Amino acid sequence: MSHSPERVILLDDDGNPRGVARKDEVHNEATPLHLAFSCHVRDDEGRLLLTRRALSKRAWPGTWTNAFCGHPGPFEAIPDAVQRRAQQELGLEITDLQLELPDFRYRAIDASGIVENEICPVYTARAVGQPSLNPAEAMDARWVTPEDLADALTAAPWAFSPWLVLQAQQLSATAGTIHATAWRSVA
Repeated sequence: MSHSPERVILLDDDGNPRGVARKDEVHNEATPLHLAFSCHVRDDEGRLLLTRRALSKRAWPGTWTNAFCGHPGPFEAIPDAVQRRAQQELGLEITDLQLELPDFRYRAIDASGIVENEICPVYTARAVGQPSLNPAEAMDARWVTPEDLADALTAAPWAFSPWLVLQAQQLSATAGTIHATAWRSVA
């Protein structure tokens, strides 16, 4: 049984869908704006899961980042896509899924010239169990306290994905919400 290539939803500058394209053809030096999502996962102790992107990743290979990211498929609800990617990337069941930053948007260029250009709603969730990494997606994972992450992001922001740095700043600013409590100390 063959699988059809993963597709992403292309967006206009106002965030309206304008078509679809193959994911493997979109991420390049002229990546068009498209829909994605990002998820930050905590455990029962309040620690945050960081993953190190696989070296085979096209953009930011080997870079430490939030638990996982992905793209909803055409006609797929984003919360369903978040659950799907948690399983695909981390073999992880998640619960308490909450939308924290519905309008997060960024554009960044990695050292090889690959562009990320996304409207990327940001979610938080709680892990049920421990991750079992898909080596095509993540090569390492660590549970860290929000304080340790804040210190690392301040000391060496270049060692992390640009979206993690930006999201941590915005999540910290909104940490007054009940769902973002793990981010209270991330600056």
